[in-house]
Amino acid sequence: MYIDGLNPHPTAYSDVNTVLQELLAGVRAILGQRLVGMYLYGSLAGGDFDPRTSDIDFVAVTAGELSDDEFSALRALHERLAAGPSKWGVELEGYYIPRPALRRYDPAQAPCPHIERGEKLVVEPQGSDGAIQRHILREQGIVLAGPAPRELIDPVSPDDLRQAVWTLFQEWWVPIVDNPVKLYHPGYHAYAVLTMCRMRYTLQYGAIVSKPVAARWALETSDARWAPLIERALAWQMRREDVDETRALIGGTSERISE
Repeated sequence: MYIDGLNPHPTAYSDVNTVLQELLAGVRAILGQRLVGMYLYGSLAGGDFDPRTSDIDFVAVTAGELSDDEFSALRALHERLAAGPSKWGVELEGYYIPRPALRRYDPAQAPCPHIERGEKLVVEPQGSDGAIQRHILREQGIVLAGPAPRELIDPVSPDDLRQAVWTLFQEWWVPIVDNPVKLYHPGYHAYAVLTMCRMRYTLQYGAIVSKPVAARWALETSDARWAPLIERALAWQMRREDVDETRALIGGTSERISE
């Protein structure tokens, strides 16, 4: 627990730690005692952070909903960080969630402040991956300040994780089969292939592992047809001619989900 100050070395990356210090100090100056805790989840917590491609996923837990003044001050804080000298200031992606709403994911929960990399802080509904992210935060989250995440989040069952994968797949990945324009971006293309491996792992075991771990599992257990595609995704060396094969991989994942 790090109630009085930032965990001095929350990650293995000193430049990431510097921007996290600035973020936490700024949030504390704005929210004071209404800040319950701040945590890292996503790739930094899950073990697949890559400085070349990853962002910084964080959750700030608040004692209640933010006032208009607090929201405006936090938006200004993120704008200052984005304009600062560190490249990570624009790579922050996270939520400001009231403590009761963090306990368990409910799609009917009220919208909350959210920022995506390169964007401004806005109020919007939580994504359909809320159960997945809560699981990662509860089981692997990195504490910057506040109590352990397990004190704030209920366990997420394997079936809840499988259901979250199904919902996320239907909402986000099925449309890409018919409109694959995003796959022509090499970084997103690799992300798509690795995410299919991760989704297949979760469907099989009801558990979450990092994308590299899931990809290595897929190389050992899946049809050899997919091996060259997965290996290029692991190396972040996708080719434009891989797009049709990736669409086929997404389609095959759809069949696995149906099963």
